[in-house]
Amino acid sequence: MSELIQNRYDFTLIFDVQDGNPNGDPDAGNLPRIDPETSHGLVTDVCLKRKVRNYVQLTKKEQQDFDIYIKEKAVLIRAHEKAYNAIGAGELLKGEDKKRKGGDKVEEARQWMCKNFYDVRTFGAVMSLGINCGQVRGPIQMTFGRSVDPVVTLEHSITRMAVATEAEAEKQQGDNRTMGRKNTIPYGVYVAHGFVSAHLAAQTGFGEGDLNLFWDALCNMFEHDRSAARGLMSTQKLVIFKHDSELGNAPAHALFKRIRVSKKDEHKPPRSFDDYNLVIDQEGLPSGVSIIARP
Repeated sequence: MSELIQNRYDFTLIFDVQDGNPNGDPDAGNLPRIDPETSHGLVTDVCLKRKVRNYVQLTKKEQQDFDIYIKEKAVLIRAHEKAYNAIGAGELLKGEDKKRKGGDKVEEARQWMCKNFYDVRTFGAVMSLGINCGQVRGPIQMTFGRSVDPVVTLEHSITRMAVATEAEAEKQQGDNRTMGRKNTIPYGVYVAHGFVSAHLAAQTGFGEGDLNLFWDALCNMFEHDRSAARGLMSTQKLVIFKHDSELGNAPAHALFKRIRVSKKDEHKPPRSFDDYNLVIDQEGLPSGVSIIARP
């Protein structure tokens, strides 16, 4: 594993969506998520972390130490069983009363999970269900993405030139059309913030190589997550504030205020990132803080 990180980081991710649904809300018929009081669009932290996980799984495949714990169709307890067998404590899994306790091997199992699963040592996980592998508080945390301006949600009627069953075909007398609905927003720029703790990284074994992979994921994750529903989504800018100490040299909220995204023309509906100004104020940075901008 790579050398543990020695610095605190705060970061801002700026991404956009054109003619798509960046994060549907299952409680609202999969409509794009919005703040009902301001009509600003929302993308959950869970959605963004899912894309990071998918990127790591795609690029690292089955590479040792880079497996993904929370992945599609996973049965989590199987990973717990694998951990106890790997540390030579498989006998603790046999007694019903010992399944939840894990004996005195819980901490060793927790460390094994951190070492072998990238998302556990990055985002943390609660692994005490069933076979107890403890709980991990990850060094990287993220906020919701929120659109710079209010977004308009549109509903489109779509037609499929086929039906699913013989009964539907008979009912339509051979017309065989199926109507559906599709929800999008015409355009929106979203801003999400994140935090990297060197203190928590030391507890999970999160290293410099893991961090560089995370930055790569934020810049490229939309390129490998295309679908008709999401339209055109792109990372426009990743701004990283690097502190020269583990505890940090300035409050995160003050650093985030140095990034300003605003419309060039307040009277024109934006339809691309070219309709916005992005300003990164690097004048008078607090001592011990530097800015890294990607891409």
